[in-house]
Amino acid sequence: MTSSIIHCQQLTHVYSGKAALANVSFELDAGEPVGLVGPNGAGKTTLLSILSGILRPTSGTVRLFGQPPGATQLIGKVAALPQVARLDPSFTIIEQLIFYARLQGFTRTQAALEAGRVLEEVSLTEGTHEKPPALSHGMAKRVAIAQTLIGKPALVLLDEPTAGLDPVNVRTVRAIITERSPATTFIISSHDLAELDRLCKHILLLENAVLQPQTIGLNEEQAGTRFITLQMETGPAREVIAELQVLEGVLQVTNPQKNELVVAYDPNLQPQMDLQLMQCLNSHHWQYRQLTHGKTLEEKLFFHD
Repeated sequence: MTSSIIHCQQLTHVYSGKAALANVSFELDAGEPVGLVGPNGAGKTTLLSILSGILRPTSGTVRLFGQPPGATQLIGKVAALPQVARLDPSFTIIEQLIFYARLQGFTRTQAALEAGRVLEEVSLTEGTHEKPPALSHGMAKRVAIAQTLIGKPALVLLDEPTAGLDPVNVRTVRAIITERSPATTFIISSHDLAELDRLCKHILLLENAVLQPQTIGLNEEQAGTRFITLQMETGPAREVIAELQVLEGVLQVTNPQKNELVVAYDPNLQPQMDLQLMQCLNSHHWQYRQLTHGKTLEEKLFFHD
């Protein structure tokens, strides 16, 4: 008997003779948020639609908490936010959320309290009696996210939850996910790799309908090697690389893109590499914008060895 909350085995889905998913197999345990990434058409939305019970796979098996997607046993336990979440324009925000809470078995009184709770969680305590046409894009998105939080589900599937949001609303969504984890496990599909890098320790990468092998975990500390990523403000790349390369413990310095350096080092030889790097940069009056332990998610996924 598996303890995983999601178990997919040889999952395949075909549209008009073309595979949107091809033999996708993975297991996930409850815990920190999981990112779902890949180019347009890779199969991300199809996978989330199958997990949420909207689509049935052409072949293969899927289990959430030991149940098939859409099973009545999953009501209140699994929630999903589609990429294009639509609210009914005829009803107010509070009316719609009360209705969704009632569908999960709340009494009318409980549903009203629950609707108020989730709206407060997404920082929407005003305008709750407005109808969707009066809402900004950011407010409408937060209402849709509030809907997924009704009943404190154990698993929430989010398809592009921050798409089109301004920085303030992105920060609100990020805070919700962070505060809810790991009591609630989030699977987040997004093209915003920087945002996923902040939120997720585990990543699923889909390309051409296939789950890629460098997913789930992204363990970058191999054979005693660690990494530091430097975002530079000033300093000619060649000169900076030459100086960093001769520092104690440095194994390799790469320049994957403009103003970005990735330093591979042996922590046994130099456990305080970050301090050594800063001292070197300061001695040459080279300014850096940011120093981050590890590689960026973009580097780990698409520019790995």
